[in-house]
Amino acid sequence: MRTRDMAAVAGVLAAVLFGAGCGADGGERAAGAGGFGREAAQVEIRTAAAGAGLPKSELPEPGQVSATAPADERERLAQRAAACTAAWQYIGPVVDGARGKFDRTVDALVGEGWTAGKRLEEKLDEKGGTHVGLTLKKSGWSLFARHSTSKTVAMDIISFQASEDACMNGFSEREMDLLFGEDRERP
Repeated sequence: MRTRDMAAVAGVLAAVLFGAGCGADGGERAAGAGGFGREAAQVEIRTAAAGAGLPKSELPEPGQVSATAPADERERLAQRAAACTAAWQYIGPVVDGARGKFDRTVDALVGEGWTAGKRLEEKLDEKGGTHVGLTLKKSGWSLFARHSTSKTVAMDIISFQASEDACMNGFSEREMDLLFGEDRERP
């Protein structure tokens, strides 16, 4: 998958996972390896984003349950995946100083024990739009941090999407294809 598509995929993934709500098993995955679980990851992400001055995320809080039953297998899988996912995202008008706030959020997460991987940056458009992304790891969790700013459409996409590795590894190839379609990264 192209790097510039990663922010959009992260946003879609967060919307699918959190828009579906957490299934009945959401509490069972609350504390993963070493006591670090979804709630802890969610608190660290939201606290870091708020401390850096990023706008409030419109994603549901962890543990919110959807009032409706899953309509199909994809929604059922999304509910299952929500139990091992923590996220924060903003999609909207350009945020003043967004890249600096994104970087301060990453720094705060590193201060909480997340280990940052290689940072990838690329130009998105001729008007100065850019995309930056990196992966952070902590206690069996992978966090994908992305910021894309488009000067063409004057908007920011900022996302911090964390998933418990063991939980996500429990999905079959077919289930992952159903969840993510052609946006799924392949080795």
